[in-house]
Amino acid sequence: MMEQTTHNMDENTACRQSHHPESVKKDLTTRLNRIEGQIRGIKGMIEKDVYCDDVITQLSATQSALNSVAKILLEGHLKGCVVDRLSQGDDAIIDELVVTIHKLMKK
Repeated sequence: MMEQTTHNMDENTACRQSHHPESVKKDLTTRLNRIEGQIRGIKGMIEKDVYCDDVITQLSATQSALNSVAKILLEGHLKGCVVDRLSQGDDAIIDELVVTIHKLMKK
């Protein structure tokens, strides 16, 4: 599946990888595992006909947790990838960053 996805991307995108320290990757994984549990809990609440307001409260908490993950990733992206590409004279990263921020702000 990843191979097909890579072929659909342009060469510039396909070869890029993040370079998060292990501590950040561990933190992100822990947060995502917690979010995964929250999602399973919400699914269970719906299956058990839990009061709508209580489900919405859990959805809000899960969205907040996802936003926290996005903030960590965005900070790392700015401090690492964006700074590196700008120092290499690649100003296209700014346009890419604007698109990324627009995606985040839709939520």
